[in-house]
Amino acid sequence: MPEKIIAAGGLVFNEKKQLLMIFRRKKWDLPKGKLDDGEKIEDCALREVEEETGLKELVLKNFAGLTYHDYFDKYSQKNVLKETHWYEMFAPGDQSLIPQTEEDIEAIEWVNHENIRMKLENTYPNIIEIVEKVKG
Repeated sequence: MPEKIIAAGGLVFNEKKQLLMIFRRKKWDLPKGKLDDGEKIEDCALREVEEETGLKELVLKNFAGLTYHDYFDKYSQKNVLKETHWYEMFAPGDQSLIPQTEEDIEAIEWVNHENIRMKLENTYPNIIEIVEKVKG
C-alpha cells in the first residue's frame, strides 16, 4: 500500500486571464506543495503558491478538482500516492514573480491562453488534466 501524501496548489490567473506556470526540473508545472499538520487545505494552497512564486494578496476562488500522482520517493524508499487539491486563484495587480529556487523553480511565466497548449507539451499528465478541466 503506498504512503499517501495530501498536497494543494493553484491555477492562478491574472487580470489578463493568463495562467501562471512554473518551470521546475525541466518541466512546466503549477505551484503546489504538501499539507502541513493542522493546516486547512485552502490555506495550504495559498501558502504554497505564495512561497513558490512570491505572489501576495491572492484571492481564492473555486475548488478546481483533485489529481492523483504515484511515484517512488527515493528519499524515503517508499511508493507514494500524492492527492493534490487544486484551487482557482486570482492575483491582482502587477506583482513581482520570485521563483523559489530551493524548490528547483527556475522560471515563472504568465501564459496566454493561446500558448498554454505549447507549455502542456512538456508537463505531467495530471497537470494537463487539471488545466484542461479549468480552461474548458
